[in-house]
Amino acid sequence: MSNHPLHRQSSASKPASSVAISGNEDREYAVSWPDYELLDAGDGKKLERWGEVITIRPEIQAQFKPGWSWLEWQDRAHWEFVELSSTQGSWKNLKPNSPEHWQIAYEQLQFGLKLTKFKHVGLFPEQQANWTFIAEHLQPGQKLLNLFAYTGAASLVARAKGAEVVHVDSVKQMLDWANDNQARSGLTDIKWVLEDALKFAKRELKRGNHYDGIIMDPPAWGLGAKGEKWKLENQLVDLLETARGLLNPGGFLILNTYSPTVALADLALAAEACFAKNQIELKQLWMQSKTGKALFYGNLLRVRAQICN
Repeated sequence: MSNHPLHRQSSASKPASSVAISGNEDREYAVSWPDYELLDAGDGKKLERWGEVITIRPEIQAQFKPGWSWLEWQDRAHWEFVELSSTQGSWKNLKPNSPEHWQIAYEQLQFGLKLTKFKHVGLFPEQQANWTFIAEHLQPGQKLLNLFAYTGAASLVARAKGAEVVHVDSVKQMLDWANDNQARSGLTDIKWVLEDALKFAKRELKRGNHYDGIIMDPPAWGLGAKGEKWKLENQLVDLLETARGLLNPGGFLILNTYSPTVALADLALAAEACFAKNQIELKQLWMQSKTGKALFYGNLLRVRAQICN
């Protein structure tokens, strides 16, 4: 299934105040880096710096007062995304000659960014928390499976560590974008798979293949490579069971949920149906702005242990 921006409801989970279960209320904060910064958030929007380019984008979780005034936002920003519907919109140019295509770095990796009609620009910066986890836990020669893989940041982080990487997405344009990022970063040999993520994972299970790391960033809803309808809440347990079968002993699983119909408690129940409780780590994913505003980015599951039979 695709992680196409059209189908991914960025930060569209239930508000953080309603997503909590006893003993599992830990927050993990993604952090800014030299080429990316969450500058401010509030009034249903967020202000971000991507290299030298600053954007204003809608943000459903930013239902609080921003740190800076709207005039300050507009004075800083190059582009503002204006929603035309729940899934599409257009970019309003706020400064003449602002680029529509540009490049930023994350450590030694390079990413091509561009304005899209889905408000995204080609990178989900809150995933920095997971990129760090992958870099710390994956060893050279180990294997990573990246499902719903989008433009490939997690794949590039793993490949830069010397891992073998299989990158799966059902939208060819996303694979092309990811391959371009691989070339920009001076990397090679990521295996690109144009396929429905869950179907591919099940075939890998039948083939007896295993992985040392699996990352899944599934959309809340969407369409498969052949138009199949998808709702995350209907597929969650199947995804986790399949991932369990694919994991090598000692391997790790990372799963993010952005679906408004999958609360942290739902994620916990699905995880406990597939893994032992002591294997499971549940968190909320957050990022803090330069102005001190804390922004919620969805729920995060990590599994780090032997396969539970």
